Amino acid sequence: MESKVKDAVSPNHLYYKVDSVVMERGEGIYLYDQDGKQYIDCASATFNLNLGYGNKEVIDVVKNQMDNLIHVTSSYQTDAVNTLATKLVEISPDNLTRVHPKVSSGSAANEGAIKMAQYNTGKRDVISLFRSHLGQTYMMSALSGNAFRREPFPPQFSFGLQVPDPYCLRCFYNQEPNSCGMLCVERIHDFIEYASTGNVAAIIVEPISGNGGNIVPPEGYFQALKKLCEEQDITLIFDEIQTGFGRTGKMFAADYFGVQPNMMTVAKGLGGTGFQVAAILAEEKYAGMPGHHHSFTYGSNIMASAAACTTIDILQRPGFLENVTVVGNYIMEYLEKLKGKYRFIGDVRGVGLMIGVEIMKENLEPDLELTNYIAKRAMDHGIIIRTSRYGYGNVFKIRPPLTITISEAEELCFKLEKLMEEI
Repeated sequence: MESKVKDAVSPNHLYYKVDSVVMERGEGIYLYDQDGKQYIDCASATFNLNLGYGNKEVIDVVKNQMDNLIHVTSSYQTDAVNTLATKLVEISPDNLTRVHPKVSSGSAANEGAIKMAQYNTGKRDVISLFRSHLGQTYMMSALSGNAFRREPFPPQFSFGLQVPDPYCLRCFYNQEPNSCGMLCVERIHDFIEYASTGNVAAIIVEPISGNGGNIVPPEGYFQALKKLCEEQDITLIFDEIQTGFGRTGKMFAADYFGVQPNMMTVAKGLGGTGFQVAAILAEEKYAGMPGHHHSFTYGSNIMASAAACTTIDILQRPGFLENVTVVGNYIMEYLEKLKGKYRFIGDVRGVGLMIGVEIMKENLEPDLELTNYIAKRAMDHGIIIRTSRYGYGNVFKIRPPLTITISEAEELCFKLEKLMEEI
């Protein structure tokens, strides 16, 4: 009987592999395991806890919503969903006036945005970037900028093509940022003419690559990309699933880069402290696709919408986003000092609290083995960090909850320096 009890609480029945550590509780930026050890979570769970663990304001709002109504079909109106749609329009770029909340994940939001672009333009091809993530559904895996994600599955979509990303440190065209003529945009014309069917419906991009290495495009990149889309009549979709809701120190990366996409997808941080919510924001001209083409049971979830409304309210409070920039700059400056001390740190890049550290060998080649070793050893130093491209990349990411204070950032940097000393 004892062995059966142990089996019941073991991970043996899980399909996927999990770490041996059992986590029991979280508070703010900290996570605690079954032995009471404290960790600073530099991954904000799965980059979705923008308000950290256990935000009481958000949780209390959800509890109140549960007392009234937990779920109702999205065919009917509810105050929570109506309010969320209004708030999203108010805080998004001015051209985005329609909200599609009947999606329950970032992957589904991206897929829906592509369907809306195809439906409304009558075109089919979709361009994405090298190293892009985009999501876990079949379509999003097919459009991913990583071959290892497509390799196990037979091709089901023939309308996707990938183009070089704006990775200045490792420029595909061997150019320098100040004299490249923005080839990573200009050459897309050639891809459209020679590699597509000639009917490109959309270009979907992460403003800062979430899983692809925290690549920050150079100044002017998105203005050039928007111009290309206007010239070619292509829908520009911003995947703001990781960059949205304060991660860059602005409400959206679109605000930081000063460009208005035709559509924007959001999820992750919108739930504040872990509630599952996503949405597609679009220009008026993309309205009209029938609901039966893209609608999910747990989209327009009332509890998650209530959490999202409160999350937006908190992010809009005076000083909140400014603190993201201040703390992010502090961490970046500290990491730059570490870069000067440790030759294996090849680059530090980021915006706000979306920061990446690139690990290299002496010949400047990516050092995947050392990157993964750093992430593994970080746990012993009380830090949780994740690496790029599911362990196939050489960047580790620093993306703690946006509620992190300067004193907590000092603690984090002290732990990071001890980790680097050990390495």
